[in-house]
Amino acid sequence: MKFLFAGVAVALAVAPSVAQAQTYGTPTPPAPPAQPAGSIDAAIKTSPQASKAIQDLQTAVIAKDVANIPAKVAAAQAVAKTKADNYWIARMQLKAAVDANDYAAAQAAIDAISATGLLPQSQIVSFYAGLGGSEFNAKQYAAAATAFGHVVALDPNNLEAIIDLGRSQAAAGQGAEAVTALKRAIELQSTGGKKPDENLLKQAVGVAYNAKLPSALDFSREWVTNYPSPHSWHDAIAIYRNLSHQDDESTLELLRLMQATGAMNSAGDYSLFAQAAERQRNFNEAQAVIDAGIAANAINPADAQIKDLIADVTARQKPTATDLNEAVTMSPSGINLLRIGDAFYALGNYSKAAEIYRQTMGKAGVDADVANLHLGMALARGGDKAGAAAAFNSVTGPRADIAKLWLIYLQQQS
Repeated sequence: MKFLFAGVAVALAVAPSVAQAQTYGTPTPPAPPAQPAGSIDAAIKTSPQASKAIQDLQTAVIAKDVANIPAKVAAAQAVAKTKADNYWIARMQLKAAVDANDYAAAQAAIDAISATGLLPQSQIVSFYAGLGGSEFNAKQYAAAATAFGHVVALDPNNLEAIIDLGRSQAAAGQGAEAVTALKRAIELQSTGGKKPDENLLKQAVGVAYNAKLPSALDFSREWVTNYPSPHSWHDAIAIYRNLSHQDDESTLELLRLMQATGAMNSAGDYSLFAQAAERQRNFNEAQAVIDAGIAANAINPADAQIKDLIADVTARQKPTATDLNEAVTMSPSGINLLRIGDAFYALGNYSKAAEIYRQTMGKAGVDADVANLHLGMALARGGDKAGAAAAFNSVTGPRADIAKLWLIYLQQQS
């Protein structure tokens, strides 16, 4: 594979960003100047003592006399007196490295060119970016990350280079480092109240998730905040479920959100939801979920894996609103009231569910975070945005992240 350096006498063009393309092209490597002191870099003049040795090195490089190039380099370095001498020696080393597709040698040559201080920073940035692109194409991801790291060090707000750095680090298995770079890129794209690019957010989510980092939750929330859709909501909820441990309670809280956002799209979603509701003896909700899955052609009633679940739920007695109201008058325990509230929620009677959830507050055996989260869910579905927000913001502990997702959903309601 060729290096991604454009064919100019000295200035090397920056490679296309990794952010813009999956692979890079293979332009012709740069031609060296006709004479070191007579090129477009006429201001960079070799010293009289080193001129002959550098010209000999140039001749060997142009001829691709690989066997003699190391000796010519050593001879030129032995008589080099100035920064300009060192620049041209490194410049010829870079040309030789380009011809040989030797990425390590190219890196060393660019480092040496940079050290002379004779080229503008923008030119050095182009060198490193071109090298990084070539290394990325060659699947030398750690080396590409090093090259793009040089670009970012020289130009800290270079958005494309930061994205390229993150993607190279991710491909090299440096998940935590990649997340740091992608987070910085998202911050730069978000300046002035702008939305970051959705593909960048999705990549950040994927990198953080694959590395099992908590930041996957932050990125996924940012994704659904900026780009709400059934797809983004489904993946954000699935990521939370896969990165955390859920009991039936939290499973239902998440799947009710998936249902509210229209994000349920598979037999697995519907069957998981129905099974969790059944285990809490909320047969109304289990039946409603099964019916919705069948109506959406996501569930096949004849499927052996769900057939028994359907039969069991169908056979269960489903309390009516009258039955539930009678149960409330019997002064049940706090946890029973919570389940009655869930049953009203399943019936779509959100105002009654909220009323019952409020009655559970402070009762023995009722987790205040569960009660507030369920209250917020009922109020959100019932259209009370202010009340729902207050309830969700009261949730602390392990369920706080679920409440944050519900808050995002709430903010997206008209």
